[in-house]
Amino acid sequence: MSAEIPRSSAPFSLEGRVAVVTGALGLIGRELGEGLLEAGAEVVLADLDGDACRRLAEELSARFHRTAHGHALDVTSTESITALRDSLTRRGGGIDVLVNSAAVNDVFDEGRGAEQSRFESYPLAQWQRAIDVNLTGTFLTCQVLGTEMARRGSGSIINIASTYGLVAPDQGIYRRPDGSQSFWKSAAYPATKGAVISFSRYLATYWAAAGVRVNVLSPGGVEAGQEPYFVANYSARTPLGRMARAHEYRAPVVFLAGQGSSYMTGANLVVDGGWTAW
Repeated sequence: MSAEIPRSSAPFSLEGRVAVVTGALGLIGRELGEGLLEAGAEVVLADLDGDACRRLAEELSARFHRTAHGHALDVTSTESITALRDSLTRRGGGIDVLVNSAAVNDVFDEGRGAEQSRFESYPLAQWQRAIDVNLTGTFLTCQVLGTEMARRGSGSIINIASTYGLVAPDQGIYRRPDGSQSFWKSAAYPATKGAVISFSRYLATYWAAAGVRVNVLSPGGVEAGQEPYFVANYSARTPLGRMARAHEYRAPVVFLAGQGSSYMTGANLVVDGGWTAW
């Protein structure tokens, strides 16, 4: 007979939990950190720029009257991740929630975006960089920080993927009204995000007996000052008729982090305005 699982009277409260968010200076990463902090967690905001993370932590701590910390982190470096783990250990707290939001976006040489973003001439260095950050970075943070969760017998890991980990990019949304196109979504992003989803399923089954749940949050596109034609193209392609607002990913990550999702592991929570329904 299986053990009785206690019911939670506050399934969306993260009081007493310690949550680490990688890529915390990014558009979505910052919102996820704020959402976890608002739900009561003690949040560690981690990204390459440690000073900026510490400034953000001070700002959010003052706004939400909660404890936030900023920490420099390179997700491609085992040593950097181990230093974060050891810092948390020295403070006397474990890690209850890990949100892997660190990722890279394509940046092309000036004036060469139309050429370099096409698959036929996409730079190998950018392909490798996407693998290093989006996929290997997720692997390493799970290996170092998730192992600590498994050792303690509990935890929730949330890996951030994308709708492009499920379906191919619609290259037409990048086309200008005059029919010209200066950018194609590369193969690297969907390849790495699809791999993150598969890796998360693997880890969910591997660590299930250790009490560590591993789920995926797959967001759709966020409106963030893009060209009006792109916003219009994306919105027309989406059943809800608009792009996401970054804050709309706060509640889903809080749900996956806490007891409200206690019977979920290996799942992919898709929050995309219906994009993948068509």
